[in-house]
Amino acid sequence: MCAIEAGLRNRRVLLLDKAKKAGSKIRISGGGKSNFTNLYVTPENFLSNNPHFCKSALSRYSQWDFMNLMSQAGLTWEERSHGQLFCEQGAQAIIDMLLGHCHEVGVKLLIQCDVLSITHADAFFLNTSKGKISCDSLVVATGGPSIPRMGSTDLGVQIARQFGLANIPFRPALVPFIFSSDFLKQWFQDLSGISLDVRVSCNEVSFREQMLITHRGLSGPVILQISSYWEKGDVIEIDVLPEIDAADWLLELRNTNTRSELKTVLSEKIPKRLAQRLCHNQLGSQPLNRYSNQDIMKIGSILNGWKIKPSGTEGMRTAEVSAGGVNTDGLSSKTMQSKQVPGLFFIGETVDVTGHLGGFNFQWAWSSGWCAGQYV
Repeated sequence: MCAIEAGLRNRRVLLLDKAKKAGSKIRISGGGKSNFTNLYVTPENFLSNNPHFCKSALSRYSQWDFMNLMSQAGLTWEERSHGQLFCEQGAQAIIDMLLGHCHEVGVKLLIQCDVLSITHADAFFLNTSKGKISCDSLVVATGGPSIPRMGSTDLGVQIARQFGLANIPFRPALVPFIFSSDFLKQWFQDLSGISLDVRVSCNEVSFREQMLITHRGLSGPVILQISSYWEKGDVIEIDVLPEIDAADWLLELRNTNTRSELKTVLSEKIPKRLAQRLCHNQLGSQPLNRYSNQDIMKIGSILNGWKIKPSGTEGMRTAEVSAGGVNTDGLSSKTMQSKQVPGLFFIGETVDVTGHLGGFNFQWAWSSGWCAGQYV
């Protein structure tokens, strides 16, 4: 995006990519369909030490602008849950569109090019695996270290540190939770593959989507979302009956003098094996007409707020993004340029702006790249 916009301003642009093909992370996104943006992009969909930093870029180049770019290229999309948009022609079509625009404005692409060192005097001097390069402006769009098998590293913050810019340490985000072997044996053994609609809360933030039990712990969209707000040692709270007040529901059933056991009626609302496990490990199970009001209130509070403590996450290996990055205090929110090193720009995931699951991180890439391209 930055290269295209700079090229449109008749800037001579060289785009360096260390991979064998350009756009590797676009290619694997959305199961090959690329969840390229979201209908409901707002600044509230992003985490940052400065929550206001992203506002300028997102307002100046919005999801509607990128959708218009797609339409002009003849690309179409389908809307899925929560406003997620997926390219019907596939992720490669988006890459081809972007590369096509680069070609039209004279951008030169150099792939399999590793940057070995950078120095700066009256210009920037790069020592690369493809030779020495000098430039007036240098834009760092190297992402974060998530999914290292794709060649991802923390090069962006290394460059920032070299030039005196502060950074927020990268950490895994949008990532599954793992648990101790004892916890897994007690709670999730033989439940792998079960999925259900829940609300998960942590640090005064909550999301409602599908949760998936795995052989290592918990995953699914709602877990990936809340993981960005979780820190080591935190407890997460899971509402397994997000549609109803569990205590009111159980009291109503009990007052019909039903003899059905708790595990039986609970199995009508959540997967049977999980209902049985909850009852066996924590809730107990008797005919409802044997429970006191106090008992039912306690059971209801657990069902609407089951508290568990992950031992960690699966880490950068499977994290969809990396939270943290170059501290926004050192950058202009209008241009993405370093406040102390003229001509040095940082965009995308390298910057301490991290989106929710659902196309928001791509939109930040498009928006921040477009903004830098107006000034580089």
